[in-house]
Amino acid sequence: MTREELPVSPYGTILCCTDFSENAARAFTFALDAAIRRPGSTLHLLHVIPEPEAQFWKTYVYNVEGVDEKARKAIDQKIAEDYRPLIPEGVSLTVEMRIGKDYLQILEYARKIDADLIVLGRHGHSALENVLFGNVTEKVVRKAGCPVLVVPRSASTKGITPDE
Repeated sequence: MTREELPVSPYGTILCCTDFSENAARAFTFALDAAIRRPGSTLHLLHVIPEPEAQFWKTYVYNVEGVDEKARKAIDQKIAEDYRPLIPEGVSLTVEMRIGKDYLQILEYARKIDADLIVLGRHGHSALENVLFGNVTEKVVRKAGCPVLVVPRSASTKGITPDE
């Protein structure tokens, strides 16, 4: 079967979630590869800032002057340095930042954009990262309405990264 004979991919809207960990960067490599192989698809990059559980901290965090703006600038800078340079011409990238319960925000955003595929690392910056997949990943896998590609730390990017 030639490339021209392959059926059109159902993955037109790809959501990649990042916490800026090494494993999230590896997952992004897989998401970007999926987008490159599917011309016309859109790659969404989502970062969720966890909302503090305790009411005291919620009040404190939201009363600090400019906290949202400072966070947005830091995240934009990180994305500009670590992700945007990897995007080749012709690949559409949309970046979104949300504040809240991480897995709920991922699922909500996936529904909002009608994601066809969610890509995320198996482990991120969690203290309990060795429990099952990782707390966030496990919940997204169980509750997502679309396929989820879970990229383990040990996954090789050989053959899909431009420098290998």
